[in-house]
Amino acid sequence: MKNQTKKVFSGGLGQLTIPLVAIALLVIFNLFRDPSFFSIGIMHNNDGNIVLSGNLISIINGASELAILAMGMTLVTAACGGQDISVGAAAAIAGSVFVKILKSMPSITGGTVVLAFISACIVAMLFGTFNGTLVAVFKIQPMIATLILYTCGRSIAYWINGGATPTVSSPIISGIGSFIPGIPIPTPVLIVVLAAILFRLLFHFTSLELFTQSVGINGSAARLNGINSTFIKLLSFIILGICVAIAGTIGVSRLGLINHETLLLDVEMDTILAVAIGGNNLGGGKFKIGGSILGAYVIQMLTITLYAMKVSSTDVKAYKAIVIILLVVIGSPVVKARVSKLMSQLRTAKAENLTKGAQ
Repeated sequence: MKNQTKKVFSGGLGQLTIPLVAIALLVIFNLFRDPSFFSIGIMHNNDGNIVLSGNLISIINGASELAILAMGMTLVTAACGGQDISVGAAAAIAGSVFVKILKSMPSITGGTVVLAFISACIVAMLFGTFNGTLVAVFKIQPMIATLILYTCGRSIAYWINGGATPTVSSPIISGIGSFIPGIPIPTPVLIVVLAAILFRLLFHFTSLELFTQSVGINGSAARLNGINSTFIKLLSFIILGICVAIAGTIGVSRLGLINHETLLLDVEMDTILAVAIGGNNLGGGKFKIGGSILGAYVIQMLTITLYAMKVSSTDVKAYKAIVIILLVVIGSPVVKARVSKLMSQLRTAKAENLTKGAQ
């Protein structure tokens, strides 16, 4: 059983049906609307480096922070049966810490960037521990527990840098947020790939996936089998904290500054939707990290498609909401059960017709 549950990115295609179908529909729609939509070009950026460009690059690059947050959110959802709505605010805090450390140094070097990132991770993990304690120890529903940090998190980020929006100018920071010289693929995309590999290795060499699913399906039964459900829930929030720090660092590096009010603003709902579109049960239990990553790309592809259609930024959210509601409803247990029942009836009718024909 353990070996069967350790396959995160393989098997269980049914769980990936919704994101795969959504991507396919968006691809077909865009190919009919504009055959050149997915064309990839080669250009020189402001630093004179050869880089890839085009809508497809914009999609996979723009969804990077969302994809990383969705990975961590998937664990919290699976273990706790609820979602963390403070990831955007926590990312602003982590980004503020990242910039604060860099600005306190005489110069920005590889060592100082690593130190700033580790500091951001520690702070984000501490806030994750705070959220996880409220959920795992005090049994508060995740959305209510994380509402505290959602409400005050950006104010904390504001205090860290004294209300200022300091800039950080460095080739290293630019490389993290855009391109590394000599590599035409955006760095955030490479970070997403690295994060996915690390999750894959974590699940392969530990029993975290099995324990998380067991706690999410039936916490009481998991405890009877020797699994510390409190620790697993707390650990899921801590891991999400690391994802938050990575997303916050990427967001700061893209702009070269920290703006506590706008950094990853409203990313919480997109993160939850990415998990839902990925076929994961928002009530906890079985999960698939790969589905959440695909869900993030679905949301970003939809956003880029709407912008390509000249939809105003104020109307994009409304159109996204309509499409996402349709996707979530189609993937709901009720619709899946009815479709399954209909397919079963069709197979039975076909078998009966074949039997009659043979007679």
